[in-house]
Amino acid sequence: MTTVGTAPPPPMRLRELAFGAACAAAVRAAARLGVADALGEDPMSAEELAKEVKAEPRPLRRLLRALSCHGVFAEDGDGRFAHTGVSRLLREDDPNSMRDVVLWCTEPWTWDAWPLLDEAVRSGRSVVPDLYGKDFFAYLHQDAPESAHVFNRAMTRSSEQSARDVAAFLDLSEAESVVDVGGGQGHVLASLLERYPGMRGALLDLPPVVANADPRLREGGALADRVRIVPGDCRTAVPAGADVYIVKNILEWDDDSTRRTLRNIIAAARPGARVVVIENLVDDTPSMRFTTAMDLLLLLNVGGAKHTGRSMAERLTGAGLAIGSVRPVNPYLHAFECTVPGDGPARAAGA
Repeated sequence: MTTVGTAPPPPMRLRELAFGAACAAAVRAAARLGVADALGEDPMSAEELAKEVKAEPRPLRRLLRALSCHGVFAEDGDGRFAHTGVSRLLREDDPNSMRDVVLWCTEPWTWDAWPLLDEAVRSGRSVVPDLYGKDFFAYLHQDAPESAHVFNRAMTRSSEQSARDVAAFLDLSEAESVVDVGGGQGHVLASLLERYPGMRGALLDLPPVVANADPRLREGGALADRVRIVPGDCRTAVPAGADVYIVKNILEWDDDSTRRTLRNIIAAARPGARVVVIENLVDDTPSMRFTTAMDLLLLLNVGGAKHTGRSMAERLTGAGLAIGSVRPVNPYLHAFECTVPGDGPARAAGA
């Protein structure tokens, strides 16, 4: 039976951290093997599970024992394994499944990039161009189509889950129009339009992204007559004249891209329009270990960064927005409620 002891002494804790890749690899292996899907409500032996996932029993037991030390599966006194709240999230059919996110965070390119973290810290730049001869998204879509597919699935799953929280959090009862800036496939926008049947919306993102927009938003969808799908880059232009602009998890690129995006929103928006910026923060959050890890991964792949509450506020006020409040949406996201002041031409010139 696998047991989890008390906090280890510092030398052992450091050893555990140095072997962190083994934990990530074990979670990835379980996801790819489909162990969580094969395990039902009753405990199963490694031999029984091995038959289901077409693996060798002894190595599978070793994998499950390692995962059980971290609360992913639980081993009973008879050497059988059962689900935990964590392992259930690796199931494809779980409504809160994180299987695709696990695969995305452990894709092959990550194993090439992590050993170069010291170089990224020295230079402050992404290591991907040196690794692959092109920037991250060009590499992903041109040279690593399987990873691009995993990325799209992971972003879709994460957006679907957070969209419900965002729609429940935001009060748009007085708004007639909303733009989802860099909104991916539009899950947040769809959730908002379902909640507010009198509101119209626009979804802005890159052409390959909006081509796969949420079916509710596309032609023939339940919300299509209230939506404008805009293929484009928010760093170039943003749809004008909306009451509310939603900006979720995109202001984590390089600073120039962030400045350009905010400048375009301010130039496009009417005076008094709301701009709601929703981000993961690397402080004041119970998900610090996750968000700080993602912060380092952003440095590696795109040269970007997650923000502290202060650094995000500085960028927003520096662009010319007035911040009214900062509130948690859920344990992982914070919303910065902002207002666009002044006149359009003056704002654009001063941004």
